[in-house]
Amino acid sequence: MNRAGKLLILATMIGVIGLPFMLRESKPTSRFADDTVVIITPHTESIRQEFAHGFEQWYREKTGRTVYVDYRVIGGTSEISKFLDSEFTNSFRNIWVNELGREWTLSVQEAFNNPSIQAEGSPENDTPEIAARRAFLESEASSGIDVFFGGGVYDYSVQAAKGTLVSSGLHLKHPGWFQPEATPGELPEAIPQTNAGEVYYQEDGLWFGAVLSSYGIIFNRDSLHRLGIESEPSQWADLADSRYFGQIAVCDPSKSGSMTQAFEMILQQQMQIRLKELEQMNASADSPSDRVDQAIQEGWMKGMQLIQKISANARYFTDTSQKPNIDVGMGDCAAGMSIDFYGRFQQENILERSGDDRFGFITPTGGTTISADPIGLLRGGRNRQVGIDFIEFVLSLEGQKLWNFRVGEPGGPRTFSLRRPPIRPELYREPWNAYRSDADFNPYLATADFVYHPEWTGHLFSPIRTIIRVCFIDVRPELVKAWEAIIEAREEGRVEDADRAEAVMQDLSRISYEEASTTIREALRQPRIVEVKLARDLSESFRAQYAQAESIARGIRR
Repeated sequence: MNRAGKLLILATMIGVIGLPFMLRESKPTSRFADDTVVIITPHTESIRQEFAHGFEQWYREKTGRTVYVDYRVIGGTSEISKFLDSEFTNSFRNIWVNELGREWTLSVQEAFNNPSIQAEGSPENDTPEIAARRAFLESEASSGIDVFFGGGVYDYSVQAAKGTLVSSGLHLKHPGWFQPEATPGELPEAIPQTNAGEVYYQEDGLWFGAVLSSYGIIFNRDSLHRLGIESEPSQWADLADSRYFGQIAVCDPSKSGSMTQAFEMILQQQMQIRLKELEQMNASADSPSDRVDQAIQEGWMKGMQLIQKISANARYFTDTSQKPNIDVGMGDCAAGMSIDFYGRFQQENILERSGDDRFGFITPTGGTTISADPIGLLRGGRNRQVGIDFIEFVLSLEGQKLWNFRVGEPGGPRTFSLRRPPIRPELYREPWNAYRSDADFNPYLATADFVYHPEWTGHLFSPIRTIIRVCFIDVRPELVKAWEAIIEAREEGRVEDADRAEAVMQDLSRISYEEASTTIREALRQPRIVEVKLARDLSESFRAQYAQAESIARGIRR
């Protein structure tokens, strides 16, 4: 082969190898972009990618500068909260010791982000603990992160109370974007601060709801047919059916704040059902407040018993939010619990890919609230103004369109249909409504059948996740054996043994509403050793209880 032929082959090879790099869309890196924003988030890759691209374009048009979105992904909201606590502790310790010349003690460490410590009055009279709290709230202590994007209201409220979130000022810059409250079942004019009991933004601007979320049931129609289940699940209680034994996919609430809230919805629904029953009884001897108290306590117990059976039916508790949807889609599990957007995304993905409608998602009527998924500015961010700009973009109509517009629609996402309900009410009206993936779903109208009562369970968020972990997940082998033995006893016609065993298994007096509100809640506020001791005592007690239930179901005398 002559020299010209060799050069032609070499040029062709270079062209083939280099063509994809020449044609791909240029994307600035942190090294070459004019600005950077560092964002910590539990959001999926599809959301991260669409909002990074959308913000880069919006920022360039607004400022004439390029920006790089530096995402930090370490896990779910619970893991993020632990990370932020650790980073802010280390940062403030450096300020306290090296800049202020003060001694770092255990009491100072426990005080600087403690919202119960009020830094009021003259600093001259401050104790070391109050001084630490005051110094932190006036400091630029930093986690190295600019924006916290995604998660649950509870975790943002905790971070705001600690002082790790600071105001972005958007409620002052764009007052027309917000209003005080909404009437349940009606479409508001702007983002309401409260809606059906849920809070959608903190009035001092420390965090804002960026998108709305609800919780529902995912299921595989082929698997239901295999199990002989004719009716598709429509209520949380359906997942306690023994025919779902070993077939339910669930996320670990101790790793996911969103899943904890889903379990909280089960408790709230049972409380509301019980309250309606008591009201229909028209017991004149009971005052309305007495009926509410009774409904809360009895509904809590009914709800916990329901969660226990769902846990017994579970194939696993995973720390990956997407896994239940994947496994239910493949038929490895028949049903599961999911955040709405994961369920809708998987449903659309399977339908578009194969034309198969085996995957279903349903929001239980009267069984879930519509809550906010927030965004907030973190204290001490090195790129504060760019962080504020990112939050502004997410709440703008340009950013909000990405949540639910179809791919290819004007202003919509370019690659992924995110299938999430935007928080801006304008997008549920024409002309925007016509571009949405879920044009038949309006979250503001969907709240008509469920009102969240934060005073009932909001203060028990941590006890709820602790109870489920300690009493149902950590002792799941014993729970599953007991439930399996009860199922077998019923199938064999030994109804009396099954009833007695189930009564023992479902004796949850140690985690009653009163115990959760006092003993358990108080232990979680104490040093870690107190929580560990409580967890050990509860797990040992329930492990023995489940073993006893199994023996009764199998007809074994102990």
